[in-house]
Amino acid sequence: MWGPGPSRRSVLLGGLVLTGAAGGLVRPSQAWASGSVAAPPIIDCAGWGARPPTRAVPVWNHRPVRIIVHHTATANVGDLSRGAAEAVARLIQNFHVDRRGWIDTGQNFTISRGGHVLEGRHRSLEVLRAGDRHVEGAHCTGQNVSAVGIENEGTYTALAPPERLWDRLRAMCAYVCRQYGIAPTEIVGHRDFKDTLCPGDAFYAMLPRLRTEVADLLGTPLSDRAARRASWPLLRPDSAGPAVEAAQHLLRAVGFVDVEATGRFDERTAAAVRRYQQANRTEEVNGLVGGETWPLLVSAHDADQQEVALALRAITPGGAVRASALPGVDEWKRLLSAAAQRP
Repeated sequence: MWGPGPSRRSVLLGGLVLTGAAGGLVRPSQAWASGSVAAPPIIDCAGWGARPPTRAVPVWNHRPVRIIVHHTATANVGDLSRGAAEAVARLIQNFHVDRRGWIDTGQNFTISRGGHVLEGRHRSLEVLRAGDRHVEGAHCTGQNVSAVGIENEGTYTALAPPERLWDRLRAMCAYVCRQYGIAPTEIVGHRDFKDTLCPGDAFYAMLPRLRTEVADLLGTPLSDRAARRASWPLLRPDSAGPAVEAAQHLLRAVGFVDVEATGRFDERTAAAVRRYQQANRTEEVNGLVGGETWPLLVSAHDADQQEVALALRAITPGGAVRASALPGVDEWKRLLSAAAQRP
C-alpha cells in the first residue's frame, strides 16, 4: 500500500516486528467487549492520498493498553466535508515528516470536525483490525509503543468539540477498546503524560463523559468515580490553590529556594519550572507543570524532605504529615487531583 518496505518475511527484534503483512493472529480478550460494537467508517492512508513513510513503520508484537486523546490545535473550521478532512490529514503528515523529521504521521488516527475518521500512521488500520499488535506512533513520548493516539481536528481550550466529531470519537474509542481489550478507564488525555494544554481544557474536562459513554457501548457501565480517575493537575500562570502551593514547596525542595509558596502561580514560579524542565531535559520547556514535570518533582530522590512534607500538607486538609511517611507517585497523583478539584 505504501511502496518499498519489508517483505512478508518478518524481521523480529525482541518485541518489535517490522512486517509487510499480518497473519496467524490471535483475537484479544473480550473482557471489555460484551456490547455490540461495530467499526466506524475509516478512510485509510491510500484513501486520503498519504505519502509513503520514509522508513518501515515499527509494529510491536503486543497490544496497546490505552488510548491517548489529542487535539490538533488548528482552526475550528466550518468546512465539514471529506475533502477538508483529507486536506488536514495531508497537512499534518507534511508537518510531521518535513518539519519534525518523523517517518510518517505521528498519530494512529485522526478525526475531523465533520466526523470523518482517517488512518494516520500507515498500517494502523490493518493492525487494529487484526487486534493483537500495535503500530508505534510519535504522538506522546514514552507512550508511543503502548498507546493508540487519536488526534481530533480543532482547538478545544474553551469550546467543546462538535457533535459529529464527538460521536465518531466515541465510536472509534469503543472499537479500539473492543479490538485490544482496553478498559474505558484507560482513555486519557495528552496532558496526563506531558506538560501540555492538549487536548484543551474543555475537551479534557469531557473525558469522564467519554469513558462513560464508551463503557456503555461496550456493555460495561462505569461508576462516576471510575470515570473520573485521578489525573495530574495542569498548572500555569493563571493557576492558584493548594496544588500550586504544593508545586512551589516541591520546587523549593529541589533547590529553587527563591520560589515563595504562596499558592499563586507567579512568574518566579514559572521561571523556576522552566529551569527545572531544562535541567531534566523534558520534552517541553514551557513553564507548565503537567503530566511530565509532576512525576519528576514528587519522586526527586535528593529533595529536602521537610519541604516535601510541607507540599504534602498543602494538599491534605487538616492532616499533619511526617517527612518519613511520604506517599508514592500514584498517591501523590490522587491527592493532587483531589486538591485541584476543591474550590
